Amino acid sequence: MTAAPAARSALLSGLAGIRHGYFGRKGGVSAGIYDSLNCGPGSSDAPEAVRENRARVSRTLGAEHLLSLYQVHGVEAITVREAWENGASRPRCDAMVTDRPGLALGTLAADCGPVLFADADAGVIGAAHAGWKGALAGVLESTVTAMESLGARRERIRAALGPTIAPESYEVGPEFPAPFLAEHGSNERFFSAGARPGKHRFDLPGYIVARLARIGVAAEWTGHDTLALEADYFSYRRTTLAGGGDYGRNVSAIVLDR
Repeated sequence: MTAAPAARSALLSGLAGIRHGYFGRKGGVSAGIYDSLNCGPGSSDAPEAVRENRARVSRTLGAEHLLSLYQVHGVEAITVREAWENGASRPRCDAMVTDRPGLALGTLAADCGPVLFADADAGVIGAAHAGWKGALAGVLESTVTAMESLGARRERIRAALGPTIAPESYEVGPEFPAPFLAEHGSNERFFSAGARPGKHRFDLPGYIVARLARIGVAAEWTGHDTLALEADYFSYRRTTLAGGGDYGRNVSAIVLDR
């Protein structure tokens, strides 16, 4: 069996009946700019390479299927009962939950926040794609609510944010803080002076973890900076700073094995 290397969350590791992993760019078969574990079916990578990469992730997790969404930076969270083909028919939303074993819920990211959720006692898991737009609009809360509809309880839910762009790598424009400050005054703490006049550094991981804590969900960030760790993770911003073009996607996934 060809396994793919993955980071793990201390908060999720050891939970009975649950497997998870934050997969980067190592351990796959893709070439060129997608070297090597690109798991994004929406990229321009060779489809057969993406399929093999995703199969390696599935085998590593012991899953029957690895599912991912057509992500739109929204807030909708769907309940998954069965697998689908990971092509054009993928649901257009940013989060999903399930209580069905064997279905690995995957979220694709290349700087945005991949958040995996688990209530081990209820046997309910979730995965959310939380960029700044989705996190601000409420995708994390939507995911927790969807999990509760399957019997989860938020005081038992554990949430772990995987490889994400870190504040020291994420410089934003002068207009950026306004919607966050309008949402909650305490969000000022997630902004600091940027390297250039008028710019700010934004702490997306800190914001995501704090927002989950605010609704009573224990959460952590694994601490991996997608932009800085070039050998380990794909990064949209790194690609943009280098002149643009397509890029690979990291996948983070969680599955019930009972």
